Amino acid sequence: MNEIIDALKKFRDERDWQQFHNPKDLSLALSIEAAELLEAFLWKQPEDADPEKIKEELADVFSFAFLLADACDLDVKDIVLAKIKQNEEKYPVSKAKGTARKYNEL
Repeated sequence: MNEIIDALKKFRDERDWQQFHNPKDLSLALSIEAAELLEAFLWKQPEDADPEKIKEELADVFSFAFLLADACDLDVKDIVLAKIKQNEEKYPVSKAKGTARKYNEL
């Protein structure tokens, strides 16, 4: 993870783009890139989406998410593992297995 974040920051810093990478703008960019990922699937069956487009847009989503975490001084591993633990409590296997219901509907 650190290798990826370091490479992103190097790319950013070589272009003097850190001035644009505040949490608000990184959040906006992340949302826009997520919408572009959705666009890859628009009006198609999932299997008909272009894998190259998916890879490209997903890389953008990850990139802005990692940069946002870094800008907010958050450890990606820590916050993801904490969220998994939280979801394990909200969605116990005994109640959630095989259903897409929200935790308050289990």
